[in-house]
Amino acid sequence: MSEAVIKLEKIDDYRWRIPKSYKPGMRVPGLVYASEKLLESIYQDKALEQVANVAFLPGIVNNSLAMPDIHWGYGFPIGGVAATDIDEGGVVSPGGVGFDINCGVRLVKTNLEYDDVKDKLENLVYRLFNDVPAGVGSEGNIRVSLKEEEEILIKGARWAVEKGFGTEDDLNCTEERGQIRGADPQAVSERAYKRGKAQSGTLGSGNHFLEVQLIDQLYDAKACDTLGLSLGQVMVMIHTGSRGFGYQICEDYSRKMVEGLSKYNINIPDRQLACAPVNSNEGKAYLGAMRCAANYAWANRQCLMHLARLAFEKIFGLSWQKLGMSLIYDVAHNIAKIEKHEINGKLKNLCVHRKGATRAFAPGHPDIPERYKTIGQPVIIPGDMGRNSYLLVGTQKAMEETFGSACHGAGRLKSRSAALKAIRSDILLKELNSKGIIVKTSGRNTLAEEAPTAYKDINDVVDVVHNAGIGKRVCRMRPLGVIKG
Repeated sequence: MSEAVIKLEKIDDYRWRIPKSYKPGMRVPGLVYASEKLLESIYQDKALEQVANVAFLPGIVNNSLAMPDIHWGYGFPIGGVAATDIDEGGVVSPGGVGFDINCGVRLVKTNLEYDDVKDKLENLVYRLFNDVPAGVGSEGNIRVSLKEEEEILIKGARWAVEKGFGTEDDLNCTEERGQIRGADPQAVSERAYKRGKAQSGTLGSGNHFLEVQLIDQLYDAKACDTLGLSLGQVMVMIHTGSRGFGYQICEDYSRKMVEGLSKYNINIPDRQLACAPVNSNEGKAYLGAMRCAANYAWANRQCLMHLARLAFEKIFGLSWQKLGMSLIYDVAHNIAKIEKHEINGKLKNLCVHRKGATRAFAPGHPDIPERYKTIGQPVIIPGDMGRNSYLLVGTQKAMEETFGSACHGAGRLKSRSAALKAIRSDILLKELNSKGIIVKTSGRNTLAEEAPTAYKDINDVVDVVHNAGIGKRVCRMRPLGVIKG
């Protein structure tokens, strides 16, 4: 529990306010998206205290935001969103992005149905497990020179496409087209380079995964028609990020920015919120390095999708094009972006931190693909390996309330160590198999650490997003096969 229990002011059934008066020094209120049911779990850690702490950041506008999957994180809560006004001394904080920079998800559709895969599912899962490197310290078959490594940091997913690991259409369906501008390889430490060198095209460990899924519920006929989705369709979801490369960048700059707090006369209640003005040398250096990690992650997910397509080709004896394996979208979960948003009737340049949160831009927004202009940006929200995942689209209300943001997943209920104590992997594996879910993991403890009971119920979380109006449900998917590190 928090040191003092925060008394939230109820706005409606899905929104709650932390008043500015809660802590002297808060520049804006906190705004929490949750149901009463989810609040019970949210109160189990200090995440709400972190929402209040984020409200101290110089230049913060409107609210310090918390998505319904919120839980305790480094500085910012995971599931936290905050935007700062760059022209008013707004800051950027590595803690507002997180260690796994541009951890994100991409969703791939196929033209396969359950009857097409049910007899081949086990072979498919084993082939994916064999062909997609996963686990702590896993290394991929994609080897690059130092010069190529710098190219990846600047070009992102475009580098992978130029190497034959995808198509131009993949880029069109990736946030920032898989290549955020302003990446500065010179701002990256040698230690980060070493950690990232062998990890391109690898899945990693923890909650990262590759899943074969089945659409089991449709909600929005217009959006499904636009996206080419139907009931019973087989999908592939990939969740990973910048691996040790991004982790090292966050570690490097979190330390540097603590040293600079006094220089800019910044007072914050938690050193993990260390920050610097966006326009300062320190702010520019961090953003340059962070963008390198973001591009690295987009290249990584592009390479992983390529490996998954090849695995499907081997099992089904058809090209991935004939299998209809096209990318629906790729979204970033941990990133700081410079975006224009309307604040008090004026268009402002903001630094939008999304930590464990997904961009959810509305229909017609210039930054989303032309094909999605009528429905809004696809928003991919994965659940746990025993429940569902969801596809939503962004809304105008999200633009007005959350800087075009929604949640990114279910959100942890138990820490990994607590899950390990409470859950037996062998029993869990039998439970998943009884549901028709085939699971392959590299790590001995991964299964227990990532058990469904270690997470909030994704259905409760998505209900809040949908009913609060910051995302609109399109379809639901259930897992058939899961690859974890």
